[in-house]
Amino acid sequence: MGTLTQSLQEVQSTQAQFQSQLHDLQAGRPGPSPPLPWSFFASSAPSGGEVHTPEPEVPMPDRFNGDRKLFQDFITSCLLYFSLKPRTYTNDHVRIQMVITLLTGEARTWAHTLIHAQDPTLNSWLSFLASMETMFGDPFKTDTAQTAIRALRQGRHPVEEYVTSFRKYALDTAWNEAALVDQFRRGLADHIKDEIARGDRPRILEEIILLSISVDRRWRERQLEKNINPYPSLLPQTRRMGSNTPRPLALPPVSSSPLASSEEPMQVGLIRGHLPPAELERRRKENCCLYCGRLGHVARTCPEKIRPRGKPLCHVQLPRSPSESTYLLSFDIVLQWEDKKIPLRAMIDSGASNCILDSSLAHRVCVPVHNKEYPIKIQVVDGSSLSSGVVTHETLPIQVWAGPRHQETLSFDLIPSPMFPVILGIPWLRQHDPMIQWSTGLISFPSPYCNQNCLNSPPTLSVNTVLDTNMRKTGVQLPTCYQEYKDVFDEIGVETLPPHRKYDCPIDLLPGAAIPFGRIYPLSTPELEVLKTYIKENLQKGFIRPSTSPAGAGIFFIGKKDGGLRPCVDFRELNHITIKNRYPLPLIPELMERLQTATVFSKIDLRGAYNLVRIREGDEWKTAFRTRYGHFEYVVMPYGLCNAPGTFQHLVNDVFRDLLDRFVIIYLDDILIYSPTLEEHQRNVEEVLSRLRNHQLYAKLDKCSFNQSRISFLGYILSPGKLEMDPEKVAAIHSWPTPTNKKEVQRFLGFSNFYRKFIRNFSHIVQPLTRLTKNHEKFRWAEDTQKAFLKLKDLFTSAPILEQPDPNHPYFLEVDASENATGAILSQRNLTSGNLHPIAFYSKRLNPAETRYDVGDKELLAIKRGFDEWRHLLEGSLYPITVYTDHQNLEHIKTAKRLRPRQARWALFFTRFNFHITYRPGSRNGKADALSRCYSVDSTIETSPPTILQQKHFTTVQSTLLSRLKKDSKGQSSNKQCLLVSPNNLMEVLKNVHDSPLAGHGGIRKTLHRTRQLYHWPSLKKDVTEYIRSCPECNRMKSPKCKPVGLLQPLPTASTPWRDLSIDFIVDLPPSQGNTAIMVVVDRFSKMAHFLPIPGLPTANETASLFLKEIVRLHGVPSSIVSDRGVQFTSKVWSAFCQSLNIKIHLSSSHHPQTNGQTERVNQQLEQYLRCYSSYQQDNWSDLLPTAEFAYNSQTHDSIHKPRSLLTTDSIPLRFQIRQLQVPSRRLINDSDTCKIVVNNFLWH
Repeated sequence: MGTLTQSLQEVQSTQAQFQSQLHDLQAGRPGPSPPLPWSFFASSAPSGGEVHTPEPEVPMPDRFNGDRKLFQDFITSCLLYFSLKPRTYTNDHVRIQMVITLLTGEARTWAHTLIHAQDPTLNSWLSFLASMETMFGDPFKTDTAQTAIRALRQGRHPVEEYVTSFRKYALDTAWNEAALVDQFRRGLADHIKDEIARGDRPRILEEIILLSISVDRRWRERQLEKNINPYPSLLPQTRRMGSNTPRPLALPPVSSSPLASSEEPMQVGLIRGHLPPAELERRRKENCCLYCGRLGHVARTCPEKIRPRGKPLCHVQLPRSPSESTYLLSFDIVLQWEDKKIPLRAMIDSGASNCILDSSLAHRVCVPVHNKEYPIKIQVVDGSSLSSGVVTHETLPIQVWAGPRHQETLSFDLIPSPMFPVILGIPWLRQHDPMIQWSTGLISFPSPYCNQNCLNSPPTLSVNTVLDTNMRKTGVQLPTCYQEYKDVFDEIGVETLPPHRKYDCPIDLLPGAAIPFGRIYPLSTPELEVLKTYIKENLQKGFIRPSTSPAGAGIFFIGKKDGGLRPCVDFRELNHITIKNRYPLPLIPELMERLQTATVFSKIDLRGAYNLVRIREGDEWKTAFRTRYGHFEYVVMPYGLCNAPGTFQHLVNDVFRDLLDRFVIIYLDDILIYSPTLEEHQRNVEEVLSRLRNHQLYAKLDKCSFNQSRISFLGYILSPGKLEMDPEKVAAIHSWPTPTNKKEVQRFLGFSNFYRKFIRNFSHIVQPLTRLTKNHEKFRWAEDTQKAFLKLKDLFTSAPILEQPDPNHPYFLEVDASENATGAILSQRNLTSGNLHPIAFYSKRLNPAETRYDVGDKELLAIKRGFDEWRHLLEGSLYPITVYTDHQNLEHIKTAKRLRPRQARWALFFTRFNFHITYRPGSRNGKADALSRCYSVDSTIETSPPTILQQKHFTTVQSTLLSRLKKDSKGQSSNKQCLLVSPNNLMEVLKNVHDSPLAGHGGIRKTLHRTRQLYHWPSLKKDVTEYIRSCPECNRMKSPKCKPVGLLQPLPTASTPWRDLSIDFIVDLPPSQGNTAIMVVVDRFSKMAHFLPIPGLPTANETASLFLKEIVRLHGVPSSIVSDRGVQFTSKVWSAFCQSLNIKIHLSSSHHPQTNGQTERVNQQLEQYLRCYSSYQQDNWSDLLPTAEFAYNSQTHDSIHKPRSLLTTDSIPLRFQIRQLQVPSRRLINDSDTCKIVVNNFLWH
């Protein structure tokens, strides 16, 4: 044994020398020639006549597949093998060939590449080792070894094990002798440190190792004399000593059948509860064990306490007094559905009204569930309702195995029950009528129901159903393929103080900030008891320590789902003065989009996540908290610090940096591993578990899931290519009570907004709810709000399943815009059905400025918002993106020669994407169109369907309005034409003189003049002014006016009607009956105008023909014309035409449209009119030009203080009541009866 130990030490020493020289070769530094490790390692080829001892038969080294963690063991095995066969492996060439034959997988591919390339690395053994070290070795081996050796502690393990692990890491640290001695002493157990401290401290590592072994052996012999197990941790509960040395645990074999066979009958186990105060005091006075009550030992070393938990108890003896303990009946069962088998522990509860399964466990292991036909309410023991609300879901019938031959099919109600995952209630007990022998602890099923329905299964399927006396929360069992890493799920490991790392949480305060000092919160008696336990446990773990800090935060408690209390330290004041760590957290929707090709999933939840990180040394005093039991400060990172999430995310990102987005995504303490195949997935999970072990991070087994095809993660249900909402959260939304104030509305919207990508038209549906959250809005729960609330809850239960985006297939973007919002749908074509399937929905309201965009810009804005929302998917796509829109003009936006400034800015953004726009009529663009539609301003107003009324209806309305005004007028004013208006009819009259198409939304002075011609009431001027200033159409459509800057040279004043004219064109209008432009002709004397629709910007010849036909025919030949410098007016044709008619031409100055300012002003008024009355498609403006001309010419002009038409006619056209018809203009013109109605509404004075 001594010779073998010495040989192993020589191999390790030689390996260290080789590695040092390999590093020198990689750094380009010449190093000394490697000394031969052993004398027989040198070349010793046999010479003639010599007889040599035969080489020993030793097994070949294990094959190496490229796994970094196995590289050093593989190289050591090869060196040892070569040393034992020196005559076989005499030169570098043979050794290299031997190593290559032992490579598999990725490593073999790498070596074969070198062979085919005839790489010079293959000429030297040292060069080959250097290249292999670079490829498969640990690049941070020194840092890893230093971190591991600092964290290494002997604990309760024998010192020989500690020495072995210490030597392993010491080889790679490059520390000097003094540093190694000091670190070795730090990791020893306290009783060995005490013995070493009594003498001279050793200065050499070998001396302190020998001394420690001697002291530990004497101490063990002494402990054996006391007949006490010196190492309780060596029982099956032992956790690993170091970061890479897990101690194997003996686990029962896992059977492939649902239940393992057993000849023992089912037994009922009992749970040990708290001791009564009287019994506890008796045991203390008599020096009895506080655990079992016997003499001769204490509770810490009680044989009953340290009994291995893996063995089921065959017999359980009931206590003599029923007051000593409280017992709960439970036994092992197995749930089976499809191809899944989940072992669990069921509790028998005669007070439960049904069989119950923990909802979180059901979603974690993907038990098939569905909605209950009728939701039910559940009351707890104290008579109050269940905090989670009504029960809305239940499992589908699944098989339940219990006992050697007991099989049945049950459905379970789903409620949050983490402490007891499965509860069998009174209906199950009544049906099975089990018999319990309390004296022996056996349970049997002799009822006729069981004999007929449950006990007819094959006897080969059985399970040991002995009840475990240690009732603890049961979850998912660790699969057999991952048993090597069971120490990662050790509960004891997380209770050990973690080492200092570079990721320690810093708390940097703002300069000059006052130190926060909180108050002590008053606590109830149960809260004080929990606080005592919390302080005691964390002091024992070393997570907190007594403090004399000037800071001090208060501590209070909040309730848990299971009814317990969770301590919360009020760090709000500290967070307010802390310099924030802006380390980003990943976007959850973006994480979900990384799972396109995944078919197998595993989820790992880290245990005590924040407590795995230390507070930066020197900052602990800032985390101090005050209680009535003392002043304490945290050594580990507590919950509630503003920098805690960023710090922990930084840690896990660095640990798994090279694995992120390959097969791992991480959000704080939730880790998801995903893979396309099961074989690859198992390798990926092992890699993740290995990283957790190396960095001393621990997981919570009962919150983990392994090798699942459907899994719950971060509020979503993931399956191959699919993304669904978590049914538990959907149930919470569906059972949400009606909000009673703004805060409750905000909570509901915040909770439901998480799933808005699943809900089509989300922003429009919640519009009545979001309106209630505004500061100036008074809370009033109206009928439309209740409808939106109920509709949203219903939509969550019927939301579609979204496809995962696949970058290897083209994307389709469907967009639309309405007057108030834009909507978009991102889709891809389903390979099976060939139909477009949604990936995500998006909708957003328009702000006040965006509502004033024209139709084309709104549709273009919808496209821009869609690209902006899914930029990370669409930018750089392999295939051109197809954009569907119902605005045909946008098909040519990429080739347009003239763009508005806004469109030019967006065009620069669009250059980042490869797309083409395709026109699709609105009738085929229903999905995107629905996203952009929203409620009207007042959803309670019912809109009558558009119908064509008969003439008698108009006569009736007119007569009714006339009679009403005459009836309300008790006397006319001095002007016999005016009627006195009562307050009841005031708004209707104002709409008539301002809003109607024949009024044209005139300004204040024009509307006042028109109103005074027809009506009278005392506050006429005030009411008209306020009405026009609050008119939404005027505020939205009219441009602001201001006085011109600088001096202008006026044109000569005209003296005769229609002798001095001005002409201009309004161009680039939406097509309307084939027309896209308007010719505007204004008389400079009377200010009258004619509006002539034309197909487009005319030529000079067409302009002259139109002028003769429409102007000269009616008013004669003018003497002068003012126009701009358009090509029509500067051409020789127009000049010759005007010269022949003796018309003087006045062209405006270049870049000075003020010359023709009168016509420009008329253009503004005409455009305002058309914006107010044109349809949403803006394709009926040609039909509006006659009424626009009438409205304009009948208004009073400021310069002449009379209606424009009065200067050319003897009477003023007056209107009384115009009934607006909700029919298309073409049908209106073709209907002779309707034309008569319109004529009858023109009352000429």
